[in-house]
Amino acid sequence: MTSPGVDSWYHEKESAWLYRQVAAAEPDPAKRDLFLKLAAAAEAQAERWQLLAQRAGTAIPSFVPSLRARIVARLLKRFGVRALRGVLAAMKLRGLSVYSAPPPVPGHAMPTSLEQVGARHRSAVGGSLRAGVFGVNDGLLSNASLVLGVAGAGVGSATVLTTGAAGLLAGALSMAAGEYISVRSQREMYEYQIALERAELEEYPEEEAEELALIYNARGVELGQAREVSRALLANPQQALDVLSREELGLNPDDLGSPLRAASVSFLTFALGAILPLIPFLAGVGGSRAVIASALLTLLALAGVGLGLSLFTGRDALRGALRMVLIGGGSGVVSFLVGKVLGVAIG
Repeated sequence: MTSPGVDSWYHEKESAWLYRQVAAAEPDPAKRDLFLKLAAAAEAQAERWQLLAQRAGTAIPSFVPSLRARIVARLLKRFGVRALRGVLAAMKLRGLSVYSAPPPVPGHAMPTSLEQVGARHRSAVGGSLRAGVFGVNDGLLSNASLVLGVAGAGVGSATVLTTGAAGLLAGALSMAAGEYISVRSQREMYEYQIALERAELEEYPEEEAEELALIYNARGVELGQAREVSRALLANPQQALDVLSREELGLNPDDLGSPLRAASVSFLTFALGAILPLIPFLAGVGGSRAVIASALLTLLALAGVGLGLSLFTGRDALRGALRMVLIGGGSGVVSFLVGKVLGVAIG
């Protein structure tokens, strides 16, 4: 079992090694220079931990990057830094916010408060609405295809309704479970990174301010001004952690998300879309009329989804609606024909 000092030394050494790998894979000179400076800062921290460990009589082993770090380095050479931002953030590398934050605009002052920092990183208001539209679309397409496929096999309306209800419940539960796990895992990763940032801020406030200044410098701010801004931002202990989380880690602590809320929204929006193709069967319409009514209702709803998506894509609304109708209609026709073939073969 290694001592905390050796663990901290190894973490800083590996961070410095990874920063150099990131710099080697980064074509932009300003960003490359940032990661080289962060590597130098990590090396300085490692030397500090090494000195403390040696004073305590603890032997420092030779540094060898972990298997995970070596794999990430190979992936960096193959896919580049942008594609691996999530992996690098999970390994506690700083400076990744330079890939998402816009460069400072001439005449626009650098942020000097938490509110100004957060304004540049908060998500658009339509994020939840967009997720809801996609949830409805998923439920609508999957259950309509299921209903039409079963109807094509020639079974009775009661069987179609039962199958559709089962598809609705299974799909909604699957979506909710998947969303819960996804958001919970992401939140745990973010909470872990923020906790590490909190510990380092308490122990090395000056070093953290310098790293923040290097990030601003990489965005085109003169280093002296960047240092003044970073010290001003970190002067308030209550806002310092939020600033570092946003600027160094590229995270917004206010946007970690609730796993239960995400799961609930996924369940409800999927169920809302999935129930639409079942309405004619629930209304007691039978036979081919129920199938035709279900198909028409589905196409109408798909057109509405296409119109809604145009709000986020900025594309022509009518073209978006027509595209969704064609995609959904094609999926329904294929499902119906496959069901009919299977019904004939089995029956």
